[in-house]
Amino acid sequence: MAKKKYYVVWVGRQTGIFETWEDCNEQIFGFPKAQYKSFKTKELAEKAFNSSSKEFIGKDIFETVLTPEQLELIGEPIKDSISVDGAWNTATGIVEYQGVHTNSGKNLFRVGPYEDGTNNIVEFLAIVHALAYCKQHNLKLPIYSDSRIAIGWVRDKQARTNHDKSDKNQKLFELIDRAIKWLNENEYYNEILKWETRAWGENPADFGRK
Repeated sequence: MAKKKYYVVWVGRQTGIFETWEDCNEQIFGFPKAQYKSFKTKELAEKAFNSSSKEFIGKDIFETVLTPEQLELIGEPIKDSISVDGAWNTATGIVEYQGVHTNSGKNLFRVGPYEDGTNNIVEFLAIVHALAYCKQHNLKLPIYSDSRIAIGWVRDKQARTNHDKSDKNQKLFELIDRAIKWLNENEYYNEILKWETRAWGENPADFGRK
């Protein structure tokens, strides 16, 4: 029996993690400059999906193990900070997100669940929620996210999701609109930093459902 694989699609008709080649192929076949790769475990696939495709395409997965020199260069995370993360059930499409204090693990906010979403959407909403939380409480703490895509969306003040709107996710898209409006109407002084999972382990805000 063939070993099960998980397929990550970074660029395609739909992005995400697919559990069969047939489902993956539907997203990439004939799609210009599609980006995808297979992984042996769901955990590796989820980590890859939340990172840049450049870190994985054309590379052996074991090349992502950091050397002592690389670990020293990255250093340690800032403990007095906020970490955010999203959770996406690939089977049901249910999504939610939360933010915690990095050092203590204290939950600062948790939002959801919502129907018919994607991981990128809730990762984006989590960062904006953390920014608004900090502004409300006059905090200049750095904010960590393990999603390069979401960090880019916040930087550009736009959510580049290809996910279709539906009756089920109307509330979710309302939150996206509110988040973009907030980014355009507010200044913030918090650094938004990439959580280095390979160096530090799981994001403290991770939902622990792998």
